[in-house]
Amino acid sequence: MKGLRNSTLSGLLIAAFAAMAAPQVMAGVTDRDIENDAKTTGDVLSWGMGTEGQRYSPLDKVNLNNVKNLVPAWSFSFGGEKQRGQESQPLVVNGKMFVTGSYSRLFALDAKTGAKLWQYEHRLPDGIMPCCDVVNRGAAVYDNLVIFSTLDAQLVALDQNTGKVVWKEKIDDYQAGYSNTAAPIIAKGLILTGVSGGEFGIVGRVEARDAKTGKLVWVRPTVEGHMGYKFDAAGNKTEIGVSGTTNATWQGDLWKTGGAATWLGGSYDPKTGLAYFGTGNPAPWNSHLRPGDNLYSCSTVAIDVATGQIKWHFQGTPNDGWDYDGVNEFVTFDMNGKRMGGKADRNGFFYVLDANTGKFERGFPFVKKITWAKGLDAAGKPIYDPANRPGDPSKGADGKKGEVVFSAPSFLGGKNQMPMAYSPDTGLFYVPANEWGMEIWNEPITYKKGAAYLGAGFTIKTIDDKYIGALRAVDPKTGKIVWEVTNNAPLWGGVLTTKGGLVFWGTPEGYLKAADAKTGKEVWSFQTGTGVVAPPITWEQDGEQYIGVAAGWGGAVPLWGGDVAKKVNYLNQGGSMWVFKLHK
Repeated sequence: MKGLRNSTLSGLLIAAFAAMAAPQVMAGVTDRDIENDAKTTGDVLSWGMGTEGQRYSPLDKVNLNNVKNLVPAWSFSFGGEKQRGQESQPLVVNGKMFVTGSYSRLFALDAKTGAKLWQYEHRLPDGIMPCCDVVNRGAAVYDNLVIFSTLDAQLVALDQNTGKVVWKEKIDDYQAGYSNTAAPIIAKGLILTGVSGGEFGIVGRVEARDAKTGKLVWVRPTVEGHMGYKFDAAGNKTEIGVSGTTNATWQGDLWKTGGAATWLGGSYDPKTGLAYFGTGNPAPWNSHLRPGDNLYSCSTVAIDVATGQIKWHFQGTPNDGWDYDGVNEFVTFDMNGKRMGGKADRNGFFYVLDANTGKFERGFPFVKKITWAKGLDAAGKPIYDPANRPGDPSKGADGKKGEVVFSAPSFLGGKNQMPMAYSPDTGLFYVPANEWGMEIWNEPITYKKGAAYLGAGFTIKTIDDKYIGALRAVDPKTGKIVWEVTNNAPLWGGVLTTKGGLVFWGTPEGYLKAADAKTGKEVWSFQTGTGVVAPPITWEQDGEQYIGVAAGWGGAVPLWGGDVAKKVNYLNQGGSMWVFKLHK
């Protein structure tokens, strides 16, 4: 018995040492993990730092008292000449960081040291047609996969440990103008994606796929008149109803190339069971060719994740004539005992809606100059100023150019792709806003597959010589702008807020900044060396709080910005990931 006991003890010791020496095998990311993402601090599992998109962290180790001691922990270069715009929000899983880069690349890094673990570069065809730079806004994680979309409209799932392709699925035809730049989201085991390409006459939609296999489960178009489908395990499709009613708000055949791209992706609220996707401009921009509201363009659509059916919609800009995409994120939150959603629309108005029903609660400007509308009516619909709609070219002197009007905000919006944040501590939204306008006119246009489908010309103009960008703290209960921090260049990066009483955001001039969430007083900044056009994140690892942000000037402003682009042409491109922690 003594020998048996000794051999048993030796076996236990050997097993224990073997377990210590062997690499730790972590369980895959689950639906429960993702739904709890906003509450957990050791990881970042979703775009929005929680499926609701609040971009709020309960971490407070970095706070108002010690934020001045933040210093770089590491920096990683995305490398090569592929620098362009870096709009990615990283994810952090089991000590690994997954961050996408321009030109459809994905990097796996050690989240504590910045050491590269592996890199994936998607092979892009020569004929891709992204409208607004070669950006990518991030990935999704599920089980042992990291999944991201590509500029040639594919969805790629990689093994988190090795970077090897597990599955790859085509979303649509890049030669028809489809692309993809948004971070996917996960809801109930499904990966939800949208499509880009509204400037090429594509048809917007939301797709749900099995996150483990990539196989389609349902498709819901976001242009009225197009059929939705569900798919069985063998890939056979069944009709699940047309979106809206054909020709109810679109005349003729223009709905067949109607735009309404879901290019920024969506959010998901487990409390409502709904996914919320914003939809872009109707196509073409020339609104005189398509009388009617043109549903579901420039809207928020709430989709039942289980069925793929649109449960409600709210349209911010019916019969849009200014390219006021309604893609901006819909962030759910609690207010006065109800589940609500906030949206800072590209058209310059902030909307507060019931997250379950879409009922309009209130709306108000979050920018200081709006000319296209005189305000909102009791139902939240815009009260148009007809004199500020671009003129009908068919009624012009030469039939080639309609009357030029000045409109504010510009088509790049009071807010564009840069996501806002919401703090349950202060009850405020932190909105990266821009004050600018444009001269815009309409032109004749006909659809041609794969060609630009605008029917408009434009030049973006500055409004105030002192600033363009402004980070604004907005009270959704009153519509009051509580404080603002202005910025010379347009703001194009997202926002993070924390339990530590802080708000973090970046500027095109290269600074990552922090301010007091209650007052807006700037309390810290760091120069990254290139413009910040991405949203920051934070997480905890080995007892320390880290702040991270991708840096790299680019995106739509230098490409489409007219007079504004000329004003900021001194800004340098780059491509790197920066991570900070408190100096000990």
